[in-house]
Amino acid sequence: MDYAMDYSASTDGFRVAYRREGKGSPVLLIHGSPGDHTEYSKVFPLLANAADVTAPDLRGYGRSDKHRAAPDFYSRDGQAKAMIALLEELNLHNVVVCGYDIGAFTAQAIVNLRPDLVKSLVLCPPVPGVGKRMFENAALREFWHATLYQTELVERMIDGNPSVIRSILKFNLEHWSGPGYQFEEEFLDHLVETYSAPGAFTAGISWFRHEAGNPIVASATEQVPSREARLAKPVTILWPENDPLFPTAWSDRLDDFFADYTLRFLKGVGHFTPLESPQAFASAVLESLKTP
Repeated sequence: MDYAMDYSASTDGFRVAYRREGKGSPVLLIHGSPGDHTEYSKVFPLLANAADVTAPDLRGYGRSDKHRAAPDFYSRDGQAKAMIALLEELNLHNVVVCGYDIGAFTAQAIVNLRPDLVKSLVLCPPVPGVGKRMFENAALREFWHATLYQTELVERMIDGNPSVIRSILKFNLEHWSGPGYQFEEEFLDHLVETYSAPGAFTAGISWFRHEAGNPIVASATEQVPSREARLAKPVTILWPENDPLFPTAWSDRLDDFFADYTLRFLKGVGHFTPLESPQAFASAVLESLKTP
């Protein structure tokens, strides 16, 4: 890592580590799980000449604080609270907020809680509209982790066990990425080192132990808002065509939830859009920056 990380002030007893580079309009990049800010390592150089880019590690991830705490602190709204506190501390407003995986959940929570801080969103799934299709067998087969991570098997068999953690992360990277994508071994090594310390893996998966962030529960219990209550901020949705977790057929109800959105399908891309298609991700961000 050839750059410095800074730390936020403490919120709810948690400090957030973040990378910040560039000058211009503010952009916030929120990573997935179990990952960290390095998922955007190939996006940063494409944005830094045009934007003030901040990529944090969420609570319990990367270099951010990891404490034994109730799931509420690691929940969707708990993570959003930490990101809002970071934006306020850095005096960032009119921000293009970006995310994929749990980062997309967090980004949507931020704009719902503090729309005054947000200019627009750039998202990859998950986004609303899945509904009870999450209970279909094909979906449940892919979301095995959302159930496993709620059990004590994490503490008994996974946490603090580098070989098991490597196997899980490698499986995820191989199985959920698009055809032909080859992840870098150095990236896997980094994640294994980060999440092999005692308690680190448990902290990282605590997101799934709160119903608001668990994708199965969140999708199955979602409520369609009135037309007037849909999210009004401009949203660009980048939907990978080869993401086993979120098939493109699930993009058919976006109009029920977003009043102003653009949908783009990414051919040949799997779940890890910032890693697999950094140019497409950065291009969407740059376009959002130009929007009045």
